[in-house]
Amino acid sequence: MSEQPYSYVRKELVEPDWTRLSGWRDVGSADWFDPQWQRAHCVKTVVGLRGVYGDLLPESFYGDLARDQAERATMSLLLPPYVLNMMAPEQVPDAEAMYADPVRRHMLPVFSDRMTEWPSHPHASRDSLHEADMWVVDGLTHRYPTKVLAELVATCPQYCGHCTRMDLVGNSTPQVPKLKFTVKQSDRYDAMLDYLRRTPSVRDVVVSGGDVANVPWRRLADFVGALLEIDNIRDIRLASKALMDLPQHWLTDEARRTVEQLATTARERGVSLAVHTHVNSARQVTPHNAKAARTLLELGVRDVRNQGVLMRGVNDSGHALLDLCFSLLDGAGVLPYYFYMCDMIPNAEHWRLPLHQVQALQHAIMGYLPGFATPRIVCDVPFVGKRWVHQVDSYDRTRGISYWTKNYLTSLERDDPYALARTYEYYDPIHTLDEEGQDWWRERAAALVTTSTGRSDHE
Repeated sequence: MSEQPYSYVRKELVEPDWTRLSGWRDVGSADWFDPQWQRAHCVKTVVGLRGVYGDLLPESFYGDLARDQAERATMSLLLPPYVLNMMAPEQVPDAEAMYADPVRRHMLPVFSDRMTEWPSHPHASRDSLHEADMWVVDGLTHRYPTKVLAELVATCPQYCGHCTRMDLVGNSTPQVPKLKFTVKQSDRYDAMLDYLRRTPSVRDVVVSGGDVANVPWRRLADFVGALLEIDNIRDIRLASKALMDLPQHWLTDEARRTVEQLATTARERGVSLAVHTHVNSARQVTPHNAKAARTLLELGVRDVRNQGVLMRGVNDSGHALLDLCFSLLDGAGVLPYYFYMCDMIPNAEHWRLPLHQVQALQHAIMGYLPGFATPRIVCDVPFVGKRWVHQVDSYDRTRGISYWTKNYLTSLERDDPYALARTYEYYDPIHTLDEEGQDWWRERAAALVTTSTGRSDHE
């Protein structure tokens, strides 16, 4: 029998040695596994990164990062030591290893990563999914018929450059002045709960942000407890990338008490309480965050699921995706659930993949994982929502435009009689097209500039 395209080998999870880095050489285990120490020692500046790596990285790398923060970054720097330690886990990391590392590529972007001609797609936008346009109250997006998204906070323990909510989440950058919630937090929460009590068609609430790890445990318990009292709410999902990036937060005594209390109440009322996290590389799955995920299951959480994002140079091969899925499933008890195509936000073209490549990735991972743990790869189409990548209605490969249909109305289209009959566009990265397609977009981009300025070359 010929060799399989992918060979499964169960791998033991490894906790990288943080003392290999000069800035943490004297940090003991008690500090390292303390969530407050992790938060207090987050890297927020280029100077802070130099304090961790020192001469292990050349000045050119620090300059590359500084230029990105000044000219391209849509998210400010905020990296807990636990995340930074996942990057270039070699005993003596260097610039070559750091540049190539998949965790670094999506958590610590540098200027040389970005595309030169097309750093942003002409149709990129800050709120590419129009979630804020669908707020029924401040921070509550009612996009799907039976599901809502509750954004409790606009902060996270770590910031990701590919964040789909980069218009709201985090600190302002030179490129992106961030929006702010306009209503006091307690009043926002009350308004969300009031809407859900008045809207019996909603059965599923994603509690997110930002990241619920930045909501104080007592306040999170009160909000979720109130959701559990609403009869029509049958599914509650807590969204936290910090489960894997700051697992220490989820392993405190207060965390255990709160999760167990909520899980017990949910089980008694027949409600599914799950936690969704966000992992993009097998290097991000460690013994400690695996312990955190399995602890949630032991405390009674129904499922811990992963929603990753497909990105070039991070997980853009069948082998990388399968390695990640098996690490999650075998090592941490986390269910591979979704992989999203990277959203069309500004300065994200170096991460995004064309639809045909993503379709090939879905094909490549079929048959290796159990059916229940085979992730669906989806395109989150503006004004449509999540669609499996093979659900595309039609696809112009030359221009990189895919066309999608929908089967329900969002809150923006209640009075639009043609919403279910039209198609909606999604766009491949222009640099992945052949010359004919790239030339077409260059002409179109020039026309868009002409329209916006009111001038033309003939004037």
